[in-house]
Amino acid sequence: MKRFENKVAFITGGNSGIGKAAAILIAREGARVVIADLKENKAVLEEVRGEGTAAIFVTCDVSRHEDLKQAVETTVAEFGSLDIALNNAGIVDSAPIHEKTPEEWQRVLNINLSGVFYGMKYQIEQMRRQPGGGAIVNMGSIMSQVAEQGIAAYASSKHGLVGLTRVGALENATHNIRVNAIGPGYVETPLLLDNSASGTDYRAYMESKHAMKRLGKPEEIAKAFLFLASDDASFCTGAYLPVDGGYLIQ
Repeated sequence: MKRFENKVAFITGGNSGIGKAAAILIAREGARVVIADLKENKAVLEEVRGEGTAAIFVTCDVSRHEDLKQAVETTVAEFGSLDIALNNAGIVDSAPIHEKTPEEWQRVLNINLSGVFYGMKYQIEQMRRQPGGGAIVNMGSIMSQVAEQGIAAYASSKHGLVGLTRVGALENATHNIRVNAIGPGYVETPLLLDNSASGTDYRAYMESKHAMKRLGKPEEIAKAFLFLASDDASFCTGAYLPVDGGYLIQ
């Protein structure tokens, strides 16, 4: 029997990068998958279905709590439950604090932090209603623990995400609902690769931040998600798991 047979997994930001890798890998392990993102990507959806399981797409702007409420309701209507959630959607900012507009600040917080809160709210409501509980994984960042210049809103949102994860874990520990977070280092996602396309210096700099002297791969982060979502992590809640190629030990 596959590890996630008869489970339903809900993934925000599932069209690309870590979210896409997570959708494919958990489908390969037998889960039925719901991809929640801004626009449907039929190629990604077919790739997930190609793993031999059912998958649907739901349109969802995570900065709108109504969208996440509807997305969770659609998931349950389609598949009958919501067993695993990956709150992965996020954006990055780039401007010093004194140059950032209030609107730019708020946009990052709305997506990266409020979006996770909205997801957790409706996911937990459903998981408390169903007998099997569930597992929630929030996608933090290495910037959940450290900081760099120019990313005040991003770092603040990712630091806040860890606190939100821990409170969620405490509130639901006796309800068979586990809540954990992952802290990736720099990963070969479309966003990072777009930034590095202007030259090799940017990529080399990013690689140098890690003890392994390379970027992570989306699949490496997705495998950490699968562990935290699985029964192998049954005694793990409120954790922040760095998957950072040794970033923190340099």
